[in-house]
Amino acid sequence: MSNLSNIGFGVQNEEDFYSLVEKAYEKSIQIKNKEGSYYKFSDESGAQLWIQMDHKNELIGVNPHFKGESKRKVSIVTTINKQESILDGAFYSWADPEEDDLKSGSYPFVFDVPDHKNYSDIELPQALEIQLSAFAQEFEYYESEDVFEEEQEGEMKWASQSFVPSGLFNPGDEKDPDSPEAFGLFAGVIRKAEKRKNFFTNQEFYWMLVDTLGGEIDVTADLRYFKNSIPSIGGVVHGQFWLSGCLLTEPKISEKKRRKGILKNYKIK
Repeated sequence: MSNLSNIGFGVQNEEDFYSLVEKAYEKSIQIKNKEGSYYKFSDESGAQLWIQMDHKNELIGVNPHFKGESKRKVSIVTTINKQESILDGAFYSWADPEEDDLKSGSYPFVFDVPDHKNYSDIELPQALEIQLSAFAQEFEYYESEDVFEEEQEGEMKWASQSFVPSGLFNPGDEKDPDSPEAFGLFAGVIRKAEKRKNFFTNQEFYWMLVDTLGGEIDVTADLRYFKNSIPSIGGVVHGQFWLSGCLLTEPKISEKKRRKGILKNYKIK
């Protein structure tokens, strides 16, 4: 199981992967930026592939995303560039931020952004609405909040709506020791649940709109996570998830960047 299979883009090997990317590329929309281009492929199910090309039109990365129904307010504090690709990136943010202090809120967390380099001139910090998707890495489903509480052992128990920004505890490596990652360990209550079909691949997956601490999240999961059950409203999901988000409101541009853009073609006489 993988982030791709969580939205119906399951592949068996490298050859399948490149075949998928090539076919999606042919039906994608190009979005240019200073570092290269994103090619966005969107399926009716909400599943997306963001294909990355450099200025030489060479493939340098591919990221999945899911366009769901969630909407939550966050404050974006820091931008994070990634070593994997010049077009990769994330935002360090606060969930449910304080109005008078954008560097505080319910908790800090990081989410990857499939079109991150389109926001290289963003003003920081600022509060925005985002759509946030969570791709199952480790996953458990419980039929109700009561069952979730009953099946937990020990004195310390998870609340049915809780969130730990596990990506902030990343030990990193020698090249990038302190880089936080876009992962969350959370529990949440299902408000909507559907089996979706990726029409591009004919593969199915589950989508759930989940209410957790800090707001709603669109959760996607491979069918194999539900061997003996079907997710339903009122059930609880709990596990480790990769987080991918898109901005829903147009962000403010940095004043320095704006002035530079206005004056770049001006010549002193």
